[in-house]
Amino acid sequence: MNINADFTLRVVLHGASMAWVDSPVAGVQRRMLDRIGAEVARATTIVRYAPGSQFTAHTHGGGEEFIVLEGVFQDEHGDYPPGSYIRNPPTSRHTPGSAQGCIIFVKLWQFAPEDRTHVIVDMNKMGKIGDQLRRGVAVTPLFEDERETVQLEYWEPGAQVQLNYPGGAELLVLAGDFWDAGDHLHAMSWMRLPCGGRLAALAGNQGARVWVKQRHLRFVDPSIVL
Repeated sequence: MNINADFTLRVVLHGASMAWVDSPVAGVQRRMLDRIGAEVARATTIVRYAPGSQFTAHTHGGGEEFIVLEGVFQDEHGDYPPGSYIRNPPTSRHTPGSAQGCIIFVKLWQFAPEDRTHVIVDMNKMGKIGDQLRRGVAVTPLFEDERETVQLEYWEPGAQVQLNYPGGAELLVLAGDFWDAGDHLHAMSWMRLPCGGRLAALAGNQGARVWVKQRHLRFVDPSIVL
């Protein structure tokens, strides 16, 4: 299965209005944003767990990165409320589920095979610093290595946010809204910019809180089959 598998293209999807598609696990549904592969796939997805739903225990051969958007995500390692940012590296194992139900944004099979860095961050409890190069922007760093930079950005109302992305970027709107190239993005909207892409955004009247991942698309192999 290939969904938005041409990484040379700019993609914008509005996750809040996409139809839910049943997964093979009862009570778990998905909104697929990009995907290369079948059930084992390089994938970016919004996933909804019904109350009481749970996966069986499994190992993440290619790693898992996710943000809790609504509800409480759970596994044997803890409970993760909205605003939790988690990186489970390759070879990590858990039994995910949700007693009360939840919605998460998740990326699978996108780690370097040798990566073993495990990250658990409550973004609600982290401070932010002003971006000296972009007026009206503050940043909370979440993760950085030689392959990628991940951060939470706060855009003030009416801020003009411009940046070039030589290594590509993904943006997920967590709150507020903005416009870019004629598209209006709001909560759960996702944008992927290809390598060499440029953002020229205008934040809305309430500003915007945006998760941004950059530099990582340099490492996408368009011929990958999982």
